[in-house]
Amino acid sequence: MRTCGVLLPVASLPSKYGIGTFSKEAYEFIDQLWEAGQNYWQILPLGPTGYGDSPYQSFSAFAGNPYFIDLDQLKEEGLLTEEECQEADCGQNPEEISYEAVYQTRFQVLRKAYDRLKRLEKEENEAGKSLKEKFEEELSPETIDYCFYAAVKKAFGEKSWSQWDEDIKLRKPEAVARYQKELEDEICFYEFQQVTFLKQWKALKEYAHSKDIQIIGDIPIYVAFDSADAWANPELFQFDSENLPTAVAGCPPDGFSADGQLWGNPLYRWDYHRETGFDWWIRRIAYCSELYDVVRIDHFRGFDEYYSIPYGDTTARNGHWEKGPGIALFEAAKNRLGELNIIAEDLGYIPDSVKKLVADSGFPGMKVLEFAFDSREKSDYLPYTYEKNSVVYTGTHDNETIAGWYAGLDKSDLKMCTDYMNIDRIPGKEYHWDFIRLAMLSVSDLCVIPIQDYLGLDNRARINHPSTLGTNWRWRLAKGQLSASLLKEIREMTRISGRLQNGE
Repeated sequence: MRTCGVLLPVASLPSKYGIGTFSKEAYEFIDQLWEAGQNYWQILPLGPTGYGDSPYQSFSAFAGNPYFIDLDQLKEEGLLTEEECQEADCGQNPEEISYEAVYQTRFQVLRKAYDRLKRLEKEENEAGKSLKEKFEEELSPETIDYCFYAAVKKAFGEKSWSQWDEDIKLRKPEAVARYQKELEDEICFYEFQQVTFLKQWKALKEYAHSKDIQIIGDIPIYVAFDSADAWANPELFQFDSENLPTAVAGCPPDGFSADGQLWGNPLYRWDYHRETGFDWWIRRIAYCSELYDVVRIDHFRGFDEYYSIPYGDTTARNGHWEKGPGIALFEAAKNRLGELNIIAEDLGYIPDSVKKLVADSGFPGMKVLEFAFDSREKSDYLPYTYEKNSVVYTGTHDNETIAGWYAGLDKSDLKMCTDYMNIDRIPGKEYHWDFIRLAMLSVSDLCVIPIQDYLGLDNRARINHPSTLGTNWRWRLAKGQLSASLLKEIREMTRISGRLQNGE
């Protein structure tokens, strides 16, 4: 079935609290998607973010970002007052997220909600289950691990777990028991955040389903070193006896980067994962399949082979390729979970072995128009090369906006582009709809367009510039920016491309 959707991170939704949340604005955006004839909303990972604010460097692969909790819903439940909500109002700039302001205010207000809930529970239930016991009935063991990790991390001044005292760093049983007792209330506070996150997200997801809209979410292939995943499960990773990495992830040098990319994420011990039947990975896929309707696996190439860089190196120059688990992981996952609704992120230089892995998995791969018009070489991203079992984008969160990209094309690539599309470059003319039309009319079963491209925004609206820090993940959609006329125009393009499923 031919369908289409829109890419917009939750964090980029309008909100008076400085960052997008599961608020009325999120419900309004779903209504707008429905009006525009869309069937999918693609978002970025929902995990709690740390230094650099990247959703791909989360403190846990099994936890939600408390920044996304809607404070107004807590007010309606009697857990916050209007005045307390105003303390977290840091949305003075409607076009940019201020992570520092959110960090400084959000946890203080959530703590007030938690403390009020504790008082209410004590008044209503003197002899029953404790609040912590109730929370843990609703959370997975991995999410509970994250709450413990977050409480200990706070006790150590937010330092990485590798800098904690040796006994708790290595999770010695007596230390684990002592910290669990000493930090019981703080652990419970983080559990409150996770239960609230899940409750609000599930309600929003159900509302999307009522509008025939499904959610596409991400699994980053790697986890962060400073994460509950690495601290609680060191056996999963290439660590030494002190639980420090022996090698880390990245990408080799290429025409865009002479030093390559040094991501720094710990690498997996795939031999151990095979011995355990890929149990941790299957639990991770299952968790994400509960959060999302469709799971996009980032850096799918890494399951075929991954780039290993010696720990401590300052560039990726000295890395080398090693073999990943291949199709065995996904066969094991299908055996336990049934059919998997997965998109394989297979962008960049893809050798034949990766193409075979994608084909063997049966998962649709990705096609990005911004990669199509390279006059120097033959491209696998030109629409005539697409297969139906694929997902086409004008660009992704890692790309320039289509307007910004087109404005920066060199003469050779511009000529290839205008010749292919039969368009003339006229100063002042906007071309974003030409590329949207090209993507929508392709044979790909699913077409996803970033909202910035529908709006024709330049690179000031770019979400992420890979391998940079400081200005990423900040762009926000302004309230009222999606006009009724634009939604109508999107719907009409959806209709004429044979992708309209609701209505006509």
